[in-house]
Amino acid sequence: MRKPFIAGNWKMNLDASMAKDLAKAISKSSAINENIDVALIPSFTNLYPVKEILNSQNLNIMLGAQNVYFEESGAFTGEISVEMLTSVGCSFTLLGHSERRHIIGETDEMVNKKLTACVNKNFNVVACVGETLQEREAGIHIETVIAQVGKALAGISDKQLLNVIIAYEPVWAIGTGKTASSNDAEEVHKAIRDFINRKYGTDSADNIRIIYGGSVKPENSKELISMKNIDGALVGGASLQSKKFTDIIKNCL
Repeated sequence: MRKPFIAGNWKMNLDASMAKDLAKAISKSSAINENIDVALIPSFTNLYPVKEILNSQNLNIMLGAQNVYFEESGAFTGEISVEMLTSVGCSFTLLGHSERRHIIGETDEMVNKKLTACVNKNFNVVACVGETLQEREAGIHIETVIAQVGKALAGISDKQLLNVIIAYEPVWAIGTGKTASSNDAEEVHKAIRDFINRKYGTDSADNIRIIYGGSVKPENSKELISMKNIDGALVGGASLQSKKFTDIIKNCL
């Protein structure tokens, strides 16, 4: 049985004081228990302040970063290493979020280099994949997503795959208020799991968590997460409101 994983991606929002207040409110929720993995993903500047709150309030909430670089150190102005993230209490990072792919210009090859650097250090990754509206309307959404998964995992062993969660986020549903139907989302999640089965075998396919992201909110989360191959959610805007985020968590229980 795969343990549900619910993560709040705060993106480029909140100053340090606001981030601490939100983390404190979420950490007090009775919905957080050992039956579900909950994580908060603040901006880099808010990682340490949020970790201080989590240490004092609720150790069951994990801390993640929104990005990482593949080098350990050096003349890479503006970048953050795995070691730096670990030192402030992070246990994982997002990689390949559509906003980084389509706004920042991050490539599949860059995602793979970062993912490889992370799993080589036993650092966990939530690897994001998803098609554009044009790709979905052209009927190539499955091929697009599977290609992204394959490129992200190039050279990754079945043992290293234990450090990976895959997040399916259709680009057209992120921040738009549009959400893939539960059946549409399930179709892609199943295709990803089938690909993992072909590449790594049944055990890996059964164990890897594949979560959904894209305008997830309390009103649609219960149906989405009830699908056989959907193991949780990567939550954007709704995670900036403690009640909405904790209601989504409750919908997993």
